[in-house]
Amino acid sequence: MQRMATQLLASPPMILAVGFFILISLGTCLLMIPACTLTDITWMQAAFTATSAVTVTGLNIYDTSNFSRAGQVVIAALIQMGGLGFMTFAVLAFFSLQRRLNLAGQKIAREALGEASFGNITATAKSVVTIALSVELLGFIGLTLAFMQQMPLTDAMYHGFFYTISAFNNAGFGLTNDNLMPYVNNVPINLIITSLIMIGGLGFMVIKDFIEHRHWQKISVNTKIILTATMLLNFVAFVLFWLLEHNNPNTIGNMPLGDQLLASWFQAITPRTAGFNTVPVEELTDASTLLTMFLMFIGGGSLSTASGIKLGTFVILILTTVAFLRQRKDVTIFERRIPERQVRKSLALVSITMMLIFLSVFILAIIEADHPLEDVLFEVVSALGTVGLTRGLTTQLSPAGEVVIMCMMFAGRVGPLTLAYLIAMPKATRISYPETNVLVG
Repeated sequence: MQRMATQLLASPPMILAVGFFILISLGTCLLMIPACTLTDITWMQAAFTATSAVTVTGLNIYDTSNFSRAGQVVIAALIQMGGLGFMTFAVLAFFSLQRRLNLAGQKIAREALGEASFGNITATAKSVVTIALSVELLGFIGLTLAFMQQMPLTDAMYHGFFYTISAFNNAGFGLTNDNLMPYVNNVPINLIITSLIMIGGLGFMVIKDFIEHRHWQKISVNTKIILTATMLLNFVAFVLFWLLEHNNPNTIGNMPLGDQLLASWFQAITPRTAGFNTVPVEELTDASTLLTMFLMFIGGGSLSTASGIKLGTFVILILTTVAFLRQRKDVTIFERRIPERQVRKSLALVSITMMLIFLSVFILAIIEADHPLEDVLFEVVSALGTVGLTRGLTTQLSPAGEVVIMCMMFAGRVGPLTLAYLIAMPKATRISYPETNVLVG
C-alpha cells in the first residue's frame, strides 16, 4: 500500500495536477491584492477567476472589467502559463541551465508535451515557446492596428496584448462584460481572433511538423488528420450556424448578409475551445445551442491550448465505427493503420468525459434546481471543455455550484484520462483469460 501511494505521488499525472493546483493557488493570492481590483473581491471569486485563467476556460463570476490593469495582467500571465503548460517552462528552465533531465523528470515532461521519445523533449519544449511567441507577436501587431481604429494607441496596444494571449491560448477572457459583441461586424478583429484560435487549437506538434515539411506528402499522418478535420468541421459548423441563425432576430437575423456570414464564422470557430462570443449565446436557437455543445465536446488538437476530447480522438472514433460497419479488421486512414491501443485510449477518454458530464449535470441539477437543465448541461460541457461560453448561469451559481464548475474546469485541463490514471494506476499483467461473449446493442 505504501509503495502504491509513493508511485501515485511520483507519477507524472499527479505532478502535473499538483503543478496546476499550485499555479491556481498562487494566482488566487495575487488577485486578492487590493491593487489588482477596482471593487471588493471574495476569495471564492479570486479562486474561480484563477482556476478559469489557468485552465484557459473564460467562465467568470467576477467580471474582468472589475480588475485593474495589474489584475488583468495577472490573468493574462495565468492564461499564458496555463495554455502553454507549466512543464514547458520547467523544461526550458533546465535547458537554459544546460542541465540534463533525470529519468523521472523526462517522464514528467513527456507526459506534459506528448512526446514519445525522451530525446525530443527539450527540442519540443523550445519549439512550443518559439512558435507561441512568434504567433502571438504577429497577432499582437495585427490586433493593435485593428483596435487603433476604435481607441488611442496605448489602449489599442493593451487590448491587442490581452486579446492575443486570450485568443491564442483559447481562453475566451474579454476586457468587457459583453466580450467581443461590440466588434461583431469588425472584419480585421474577427479574422485575427479566429486565426489565433485555430492556430492555438491545432496543436504544437502539428504546427511544428507543417513548418518543417510544408508539403502534404511529407507531413505526418497526424498532421494530415488534424488539418483535414479542422477545415471540414469549421466549414460545416459555419454553414450550419448561418442556416440555423440567419432568421433569428435576437442574434444575426437583422444583420446584413456580410455581417451574418462573419458572425457565423466566428461562432463556428470559438466553441473549439475559445469561449469568445460576438452574439448573445443565450439567444441562440436550440439547434445552434446543441451544435455549440457538440463542438465544445470535441475541442481542438492534442498538445494544443484547446481542450475537449480532442479532434484526433473524435476522428479515431469515426474511423473505428466505419471499420466495424464495413467488417474490417483494422482501423486505417491515409493508408496507415491506427494501433489498437490508440483506439482503446480514445474510447476510454470519451467514456470518462461523458461520465464526468453526467455526474456534474446530475449534481448541479440538484444544487441549481431553479435553473433550466439546458443551461446546466451547457455550462458543464463548456467548463469541462475549458471553453468559457455560458447561457448566463455562471454568475447565478450558488457557492456549491461554483465549486463543481471549478472542478470541471480543472478536470478538463488536466485531462479526464489523466484523472482516471490517478484513480487507477495501470498495472501490467501476464494473466490471460479465456474469451466470452457479451451481448452488445
